[in-house]
Order: sequence, then structure tokens, then C-alpha cells
Amino acid sequence: MLSRAVTFLVIAIIAAVFGFGEIVGSIAGVALVLCFVFLALVLITLVTGTKPGG
Repeated sequence: MLSRAVTFLVIAIIAAVFGFGEIVGSIAGVALVLCFVFLALVLITLVTGTKPGG
């Protein structure tokens, strides 16, 4: 999931360089949401002390 967030961030940066303003806003929003979801899952895993997939 973190790799998807990074991928969307890279796409947003590339789109910003080429001047696609509307695309940048939506892709950056998706990257931000995925990043927060990833961080929430990490915190839940740390608090509960469980290992992912097990």
C-alpha cells in the first residue's frame, strides 16, 4: 500500500512538471489518503502487537 502511495506521489510530481493542474490535485489527494491509511494500519499493528498475515 505504501508503494501505491509513492507511485501516486511520483505521478503527481510528473504531472505538475508538465502543467496538468487538475490531474495533480486528484492524484495527490489519492496519495495522501493512501499514506494516511498505511500509517493507521502501522499504528494499529504496533498497538495490538500482531504481525501482519499471522
